[in-house]
Amino acid sequence: MIGKVTNTLKGALRIGQTARVVSRAGAGWLLGDRPPIPNVLRKTFEELGATYIKLGQFIASSPTFFPPEYVEEFQLCLDKTKPLPYYQIERILRAEFDEPLHAVYKHIDPNPLASASIAQVHAATLVTGEDVVIKVQKPGVRNVLLTDLNFLYLAARTLETIAPKLSWTSLSGIVEEIQRTMMEECDFYQEAKNLKDFQKFLDRTNNDLAVVPKVYDQASTMRILTMERFYGVPLTDLETIRTYCDDPEKTLITAMNTWFASLTQCEFFHADVHAGNLMVLKDGRVGFIDFGIVGRIGAGTWEAVSDFITAIMMGNFDGMASAMARIGITKTQVDIKALSRDIEKVYGKMDAMVPDSAVYYDQSGDDEDINNILMDLVRIGEEHGLHFPREFALLLKQFLYFDRYVHILAPELDMFMDERLGMLQ
Repeated sequence: MIGKVTNTLKGALRIGQTARVVSRAGAGWLLGDRPPIPNVLRKTFEELGATYIKLGQFIASSPTFFPPEYVEEFQLCLDKTKPLPYYQIERILRAEFDEPLHAVYKHIDPNPLASASIAQVHAATLVTGEDVVIKVQKPGVRNVLLTDLNFLYLAARTLETIAPKLSWTSLSGIVEEIQRTMMEECDFYQEAKNLKDFQKFLDRTNNDLAVVPKVYDQASTMRILTMERFYGVPLTDLETIRTYCDDPEKTLITAMNTWFASLTQCEFFHADVHAGNLMVLKDGRVGFIDFGIVGRIGAGTWEAVSDFITAIMMGNFDGMASAMARIGITKTQVDIKALSRDIEKVYGKMDAMVPDSAVYYDQSGDDEDINNILMDLVRIGEEHGLHFPREFALLLKQFLYFDRYVHILAPELDMFMDERLGMLQ
């Protein structure tokens, strides 16, 4: 009972805090400080913290749901926060384990490797001697997320009631999807399961050229995830990769084939394969890390997605248009020929997306270029009356990441025609 009252009070305080921040932003607007609304919204989200930062990132990766100017602005929504003092991290660790901390870890580096809105990461060594990283969920994050998202859901339902036309965009459905995604990110048992399931997929397909971090269950809980520490470099660090293996192109093909195979042989796919989440280890293997965001495609949608990929491989724009019409939700009759012509125009931009030079690049620029292509494709689909599921955008975004890596690491490689690449095998 006391816990329920405490949570209710915390929820009320959080709603009050949200109202103050929003009121302050609104007052600034009324007093004449009027930058573009997407800019105001993005800065307000960053001030509101974890939930809204994650919401901003959802907007940035969801051109199927949001207008281009918002998707573009929220590319700047940073999920890098001031680190918590180590004594707070240690307090969380002590509260999570039934045994003394020194019985679990021999050493924990008090200086974090990374700090984001939901979790902070520290390097450590287990008492058994293994080098690990500890992902520690920040205090109160889950309750804040639930309070914020319940508030947003009620607001969305109210808007849909007031303006019935908004029901087509399904604002409340979007909030429910955001809630599902964010709650999964807060459940480190689920992320641990994703890691284990992906490793089982690698074992089942006899793939010993790729690997995911081992999970140490004895040092993991819903709020603590202890994983094997990988030593290596991002997939795009060509100069260093050449010291790890003789053929960087072959390493890239391994990464791509592993991910392609997961589309049909694993229950989910890694939905955030930016360069920071694909490592080349010192022994030449490809390491897939950070399985907080994964995508799942239903059997019905998958057939159309498979046809879409096949059409891309063949350069068949009519086939791409036909598949997009089946993937999307529409209330109108789609003119396949007209859609095909518009897709062909966007497709030409992909070859010019990056220069054919092997240089280390700024990941933020990479995301911006990729999302511009995504927004163009989605915009064209919407102009033809199509509304796409978010999973399609996530899937397409990963293809665009790999297209970027091909330009950097293997500019002579044909992503869709090279026989070494098994797109849908």
